[in-house]
Amino acid sequence: MATRESMEGKRINEVFSEDFLTTTFWMYWRTMFAFEERHSALEMKLYLNRFIHLIGGLPDFTALKFTKYNQYESLVLPLYRWLLDQGVTFRFGTEVTDVDFAITADRKTATAIHWIAEGVSGGIDLGDDDLVLTTIGSLTENSDNGDQHTPAKLDQGPAPAWDLWRRIAAQDPSFGHPDVFGSHIPQTKWESATVTTLDRRIPAYIEKIAKRDPFSGRVVTGGSVTATDSSWLLSWTVNRQPHFKQQPQDQIVVWVYSLFVDKPGDYVKKSMQECTGEEITQEWLYYMGVPLAEIAELAAEAATCVPVMMPYITAFFMPRQANDRPAVVPSNAVNFAFLGQFAEAGTRDTIFTVEYSVRTGMARVPEEPSRTPLP
Repeated sequence: MATRESMEGKRINEVFSEDFLTTTFWMYWRTMFAFEERHSALEMKLYLNRFIHLIGGLPDFTALKFTKYNQYESLVLPLYRWLLDQGVTFRFGTEVTDVDFAITADRKTATAIHWIAEGVSGGIDLGDDDLVLTTIGSLTENSDNGDQHTPAKLDQGPAPAWDLWRRIAAQDPSFGHPDVFGSHIPQTKWESATVTTLDRRIPAYIEKIAKRDPFSGRVVTGGSVTATDSSWLLSWTVNRQPHFKQQPQDQIVVWVYSLFVDKPGDYVKKSMQECTGEEITQEWLYYMGVPLAEIAELAAEAATCVPVMMPYITAFFMPRQANDRPAVVPSNAVNFAFLGQFAEAGTRDTIFTVEYSVRTGMARVPEEPSRTPLP
């Protein structure tokens, strides 16, 4: 029930006692939402306000709605195809490098966009009647995929999406503070993996834990399954199968993730960050209760695993002040808005949800007499 202002800039472990941080509830909450003790107490407050009434339905996710297939095939691809039919042009492979603004005491206008396409610099001049909707920051910037025999790499090199926001933010204080979120890779990195089973040996262990047939086409684990004594704090979940439209009927796709990617494992004796896909599968099978004598064979022959390292995936959880995220429509903005989870929508919605991503896009650009307002 604390005010937003009283939680600004504070970590979770600055607000909650050590007694709370050893509770079953904290274990449940942190593995559900990927919170660390160092993350934002403000965001923890918003999550409690947003979801606590659904606590009874979170263990099996009956409180939530899911698409039949993965979100890309169920939501993104149909929307993309619909927009193409409406005449929208997509420029894949074009890197926007900067947006110019003309800023006065009572007026802020985007005047030009700069980009690089196929190695060639380009751009476009803008007028008051153009609308510039810019997604700032990126959770998935510089993500790297490993494979069955190769660890995913931690890429700490140039980050174009973050550098774009830095150039924008340098032009006006109301455009936010990207380094609050995008300059703390050790605190914001996270790793997950997809394990695809290749025969029915591993699914038998999934069924033993979930008490449901993973090939039934119905809910499998429901919520996440967490190995609470895992050094990695490893969790895994199996959504309704098939998860992909072209997925073979005899395969199961499992999502595996860990909160502590730098700590040595209990079976593999290496950190998740150092592990190949096969080694991550071994650690997962160990906590599935697979007999030790079978783990190596099943990980090598009965599954294939793709680990993914994401340097900025929990960047939005970094402790923040009121002005660190710009308003979706900054004061006196004429023809632009900021989108995504690093823009401040000023609602009760929490960050890591579909609602928040959509909400910023729904915010209306200020109406001008010469233009019909954005719906």
